[in-house]
Amino acid sequence: MFNSKKKIALLTLATLSLLAITAVGFAQRHRLIAAMARPDVTVQLSAAVERDSELVPLEKASVVKPGEVLDWTIVSENSGNAAARDYKAVTRIPRGTEFIGGSAKADGAKAVYSIDNGKSFSDKPTVEEKQADGTVKRVAAPLAMY
Repeated sequence: MFNSKKKIALLTLATLSLLAITAVGFAQRHRLIAAMARPDVTVQLSAAVERDSELVPLEKASVVKPGEVLDWTIVSENSGNAAARDYKAVTRIPRGTEFIGGSAKADGAKAVYSIDNGKSFSDKPTVEEKQADGTVKRVAAPLAMY
């Protein structure tokens, strides 16, 4: 037979074991929940050249001629189950091309531009321009800088 001190010790040990098992179970459930709640963002970039009022995928256009209009599309989708906070889909305008002002459309997003290689972004980039009277004024950045 167990005396009361041994009985208390065994009950305490059983309670501590149960608490330890419960704590491990909680930690595992907690990790699972955290792992499941996260964004899963994919980005797809495609381009086409406008020819005869139609868009021809860039990979099918053998040559792009000066003056032709390129249509760049960035599609980003979050198929995860948590918000993608402060997410930015970023691409560069290819060398040898120039941005057409007012042509950007961003359904459900905000289009912003950088004129300093991605250090800062603005929906209307500006530069300082010296005026005839010697003062400096901020003016819209030329599109060639985008």
